Amino acid sequence: MPADLSDADYATLAEFRYSLRQFLAFSENRAAACGLTPQQHQALLAIRAAPSGEATVGYVADRLILKPHSASGLIDRLVALNLVQRQPSARDRRQALLLLTEQAHGILARLSAVHREEILRLRPMLMELLETLAQS
Repeated sequence: MPADLSDADYATLAEFRYSLRQFLAFSENRAAACGLTPQQHQALLAIRAAPSGEATVGYVADRLILKPHSASGLIDRLVALNLVQRQPSARDRRQALLLLTEQAHGILARLSAVHREEILRLRPMLMELLETLAQS
């Protein structure tokens, strides 16, 4: 049986979800300003953040919660935009490692800087919401 929630709990949960949606809208707009879809931005970020030698189509599919064939199509589009390159894996020739091009590094650096600023701006409000939820 779920715990009883107060009106204040519902209000806090609604505010938290609203704040997340605002951040996602911010992110989508910034990606579009750089000529990327939100998924393309997420894929570039996943590839950049992947542990060495692990950035594969399967890894991107997992990180973006996509089916492998959908991730493969996404990567194909990024390759066509000259943002990603495929390189045969030294460990497993059946896999290709994904590498960002210099152009992708530049775009991702700009996007990541403004996203970090926005997260830091939202941090106090999000921390307050999380603390309110923890106390209820």
